[in-house]
Amino acid sequence: TLLRAVDKDKLVIALKGASEELRDLFFSNMSERAAKLMREDMQALGPIRLKDVEDSQQAMVQSAKDLADRGEIVIGGSGGDDQLVY
Repeated sequence: TLLRAVDKDKLVIALKGASEELRDLFFSNMSERAAKLMREDMQALGPIRLKDVEDSQQAMVQSAKDLADRGEIVIGGSGGDDQLVY
């Protein structure tokens, strides 16, 4: 849901500054083709200013909060009683 809600250009910039583990989490929730294209877009961008990366990441956080407020996604806490069973 978050991947569909976020502007793709902002996602590319936000992931460029993210850890490899976080990138892999996002890529694992995309089709192989979409993940490959996203990786290519990240490489093609070259160096990005840290402020631009932080702004894009903040926009993604805000989108996630908005989706959670509407009940479309659940944002897990730091543990406690918010554990989910699948």
